[in-house]
Amino acid sequence: MYKRQVLGVTGLGLLIVAFDAFRVGTILVGLAMIGGAVLRWALPDVGMLAVRSRFTDMFTYGGLGLAIVLLALMAQPHPWLKIPFLDDVLHFTVQ
Repeated sequence: MYKRQVLGVTGLGLLIVAFDAFRVGTILVGLAMIGGAVLRWALPDVGMLAVRSRFTDMFTYGGLGLAIVLLALMAQPHPWLKIPFLDDVLHFTVQ
């Protein structure tokens, strides 16, 4: 049941991306994944779709959602989130 909500919010995020609001739509997709992890934790009964453990679902949904949100916040140009040590890491690896 909760997968419909996650899929709906993800579809809305992709629609927003299609209308040229990349950062907002991508953040919405990431938040949908994080929401899916929370719903998987809160709703233990998933019926016949339970082919993985709850921990695996929560870990993958939450981890991928967090990565998508962070990458969307750091997207160029004009990132909303700047992590100072990443510039040093990039400078060190390129040289």
